[in-house]
Amino acid sequence: QLQLVESGGGLVQPGGSLRLSCAASGMSFDYNAMGWYRQAPGKQREMVAGITSGGNTNYADSVKGRFTIFRDVSKNTVYLQMNSLKPEDTANYYCNATIGSLLFWGQGTQVTVSS
Repeated sequence: QLQLVESGGGLVQPGGSLRLSCAASGMSFDYNAMGWYRQAPGKQREMVAGITSGGNTNYADSVKGRFTIFRDVSKNTVYLQMNSLKPEDTANYYCNATIGSLLFWGQGTQVTVSS
């Protein structure tokens, strides 16, 4: 069973930055893709950014140019660098990984953007 543990969330002022981490453990980490999703209260979970095993990335239009997804293969960790944060980025952020036909989720980390 794969475990995904997110960290790095917190309270930040508008215009600030945070870096989220998603560390994987528990099984061979030969993923097809990993991604960051977010869910705000009363809203559906939405994709924020994704990265394939080949290093290709994609982003939601709302975060393009502000967020960057990248990985450290040696640490089995995927990161989400979030810059120029806006109040509308406030949400619980979740990491997921696709391995074959299996989909794994982390427990989430809260990001609050407020002055």
